[in-house]
Amino acid sequence: MSSTDDRAVPADPTSADPQSAPGASQQVDGELAWTPRVRDEGRKLRVGSRALVFKPSRLTIFAILVAVVGSTPLVFSLPWFWVVLVAPVAAIAWILRVRTTVDPDTLTVRGAFSSRTVDWDDVRGLRIGSRSRVSAVLGEDDDLVLPAVHARDLPALSVASGGRFADPAAVGDAEDPAEDH
Repeated sequence: MSSTDDRAVPADPTSADPQSAPGASQQVDGELAWTPRVRDEGRKLRVGSRALVFKPSRLTIFAILVAVVGSTPLVFSLPWFWVVLVAPVAAIAWILRVRTTVDPDTLTVRGAFSSRTVDWDDVRGLRIGSRSRVSAVLGEDDDLVLPAVHARDLPALSVASGGRFADPAAVGDAEDPAEDH
């Protein structure tokens, strides 16, 4: 233990406070469903909540604004400089507009110029495409791309949909009990 570590270490690990245990925060509130994500960055989804919204990271807007400020001298040296600024404005509008809303009854996808709501009964399955993008399969050749939903979000999507499809992380854990040795 380093000298800068301020955490207290109990003398007897069996007498430790159960709330100070590493996984105790997941067990304290039984009304939360923890969903695994990349590097254990879990999403908390309140069981029985009405909807879960997936949207692009708002931090991207900051990156766009930094790029605009950095390119300002170049932009003002062009004769039609205002045309160059249309692309960042369009990107920010897209980030603020698109989202996927999931509730136990419906799946709502809002794109840049349109919105579509589909009942879960019409969804035949989910397809994972390139770069772990997720699409809802509606018919023979009809896919509905779910913006801002990735493969790592499937456990949260499963909980928010009311269990309409199995959580792939839980299915993989249930099938391989022999690998625990």
